Amino acid sequence: MHILVTGAGGFIGHHLVNALVARGARVRGVDVKHPEYAPSQAHEFMLLDLRRREAAQEALADMDEVYMLAANMGGIGFIERRRGAGMAADIVHDNTLINLLTLEAAREAGVKRIFFASSACIYPQHLQQEADVTPLKEEDAWPSDPEDGYGHEKLYAECLCRFYREDYGLETRVARFHNIYGPLGTWDGGREKSPAAIARKVALAPDGGEVEVWGDGLQTRSYCYVSDCVEGILRLMRSDYAQPLNIGDDRLVTINELVDIVARLAGKRIRRRHDLTKAQGVRGRNSDNTRCEELLGWRPQVSLEQGMEQTYIWIEEQLRQAGRLA
Repeated sequence: MHILVTGAGGFIGHHLVNALVARGARVRGVDVKHPEYAPSQAHEFMLLDLRRREAAQEALADMDEVYMLAANMGGIGFIERRRGAGMAADIVHDNTLINLLTLEAAREAGVKRIFFASSACIYPQHLQQEADVTPLKEEDAWPSDPEDGYGHEKLYAECLCRFYREDYGLETRVARFHNIYGPLGTWDGGREKSPAAIARKVALAPDGGEVEVWGDGLQTRSYCYVSDCVEGILRLMRSDYAQPLNIGDDRLVTINELVDIVARLAGKRIRRRHDLTKAQGVRGRNSDNTRCEELLGWRPQVSLEQGMEQTYIWIEEQLRQAGRLA
């Protein structure tokens, strides 16, 4: 089977390519950049800008299946940092073009099945205003009130997948990711997400030192390790289920608890310094995995402690290689 992974130069896409190759697929990776931290195992890697129609058509040529992970994205710091200065417009513009042109090229090329990586950011904001949040079920997406910009774009793309399935018969599968983390992900520079940011801060802090925590640290999240995410993707793609499905962990922790977990893994005593002026996102977000367990027999296998240990070790080594740690 010939499989295309868009966003193959990114974090989840890179891990997904490796998993598909290990399972015997012939994989073409496409992105605007090569993977930053390790070479891609894709049989073919093409540098293409999928915001261009011709690029999408070139990427999709002769493919049986497509995994759509290409996106302009980052953590809450990236999304909020330049609000009012074009960031939301850039995200929506770029991702809408990528998704629409990829779906249309898939239709034209006669692709059999396509996976789309959506996000928990599509869920209504009014359901995420308390730290002790009720886990989000798939049907909670409507009536809609998604995260501004990125969430709107993802929800629109989910609708596009449904329209292409209903009108053109393109078999689409949609997963809503909940905070995927692990080695080979962005860990510095502004696009990193909270697990990587906290691991970096703890690694750089001396024993007995302090790290900056955005907000009061009582905001809550659930985190899913990347190998579990990839397994969920592959099971969903082979299933007959065509509606959006959560892929995430359902263990809810505060950001303060996440800092403490990483500090214990590092063997350090760490004090937390809270900055209430920094972007925090929703107050609480958790994944309801009931449907995913019932339909796919899937639930996360890697605990937060196990996953963060691997992530911390990898980020610590990156800092050492960059000369930022002795």
